[in-house]
Amino acid sequence: MPEPPAPFDRPRSPEPAEPLEKPRSPEPPVSRQAPPLPEPGPSGPEPQSPAQRFDPTPQASPDAVLIRRTMAEVGPVADKVTSYFYALLFVRHPDLRPLFPAAMDTQRDRLLKALLTAAEHIDNTPVLVDYLQNLGRGHRKYGTRPEHYPAVGECLIGSLSRFASAIWDAETEAAWVRAYTTISQVMIDAAAADELRAPAWWYAEVVAHDLRTPDIAVITVRPDQPYPFLAGQYTSLETPWWPRIWRHYSFASAPRSDGLLSFHVKAVPAGWVSNALVHRARPGDIIRLGPPAGSMTVDHTTDSGLLCLGGGTGIAPIKALVEDVAEHGERRPVEVFYGARTDHDLYDIDTMLRLQQSHPWLAVRPVVDQRAHLHLPDAVREYGPWNEYDAYLSGPPGMIRSGVDALRAAGIPSDRIRHDSVEELVAAGD
Repeated sequence: MPEPPAPFDRPRSPEPAEPLEKPRSPEPPVSRQAPPLPEPGPSGPEPQSPAQRFDPTPQASPDAVLIRRTMAEVGPVADKVTSYFYALLFVRHPDLRPLFPAAMDTQRDRLLKALLTAAEHIDNTPVLVDYLQNLGRGHRKYGTRPEHYPAVGECLIGSLSRFASAIWDAETEAAWVRAYTTISQVMIDAAAADELRAPAWWYAEVVAHDLRTPDIAVITVRPDQPYPFLAGQYTSLETPWWPRIWRHYSFASAPRSDGLLSFHVKAVPAGWVSNALVHRARPGDIIRLGPPAGSMTVDHTTDSGLLCLGGGTGIAPIKALVEDVAEHGERRPVEVFYGARTDHDLYDIDTMLRLQQSHPWLAVRPVVDQRAHLHLPDAVREYGPWNEYDAYLSGPPGMIRSGVDALRAAGIPSDRIRHDSVEELVAAGD
């Protein structure tokens, strides 16, 4: 890897980054994910972090060894590391405070977590570049500029060196400087390229608000300009009531000729954005949308069947995938398992059954825990075989984890299982 610029010099102007090679075009990825860094995953897909798609490099580079050693050292005091990091950032660079939400409780873990995740996988070049480019593009909506990155790097080093003092030395610091320089430049370049082709955000007017249950709403919006996306992707969304607080939501339909977008939102306790959308938003309100993201999309170059598991509002991107297959005129088999705790939670079952009536290649199987005393992954085991299918999972973190285990046991290779980022889903729904 070429020598990086001097530690935390102002990054060079946006030209293609040299340190990392151009990534391969991603496969229809395995899936939902930041003021200045990652956000929670969507009600549906979110991009998978490098850790989910690649095993650690067998022979780690010297820098990777030092970086992982640091992370192991600070792991037990991660909360203190994060708090100290933000204290340094806001004291030394108070001009950056407006980029962050007023309340830092949810945000507090995200910036540092993203930096550490990227640094830990510094050896996984193709995946790392893809991950960082998504982050760089996503940061445009926060007003993040190239000149902000050195400040973040300086405070990252300051916090790590304080809490990893027992192992910190000049060699370790140099490894972190090289890693962060590479990370920041990839993100800067991606943002600069994106600026030439797309706005940092879109304004969108709420045109319909359908309260399906006391805590679930289907919200339809009209963007102020064309909004290109793929079925199975998600976006970040900001309401006028909570400025600078963005949350991920999956698109609940394939792209429509009228340009409208829809989302399924469940209000959760203390969820600022979700409660505002479900209980406060009305037609005529204006929200902001970030760029589309996520790779839980259909590979139309194959004729493999689709096995889809959707739990709760995770049915939203599954519905979009079904519509996408239908619009392509394919007759590949699509099996949808729609999981819920009670019949009442199957809020979109009528829509899914209508799709089933229209398309003979589609089978929809509701799985209600309280009625069948059977969890969604267990129900999937009763059907099959699934070894010729590509699998898609969207829903709560527990369902994703158990679903992946069940699908692997059923013979589906890991590289054909696509799902939301479990780590980020934990914070979803705010």
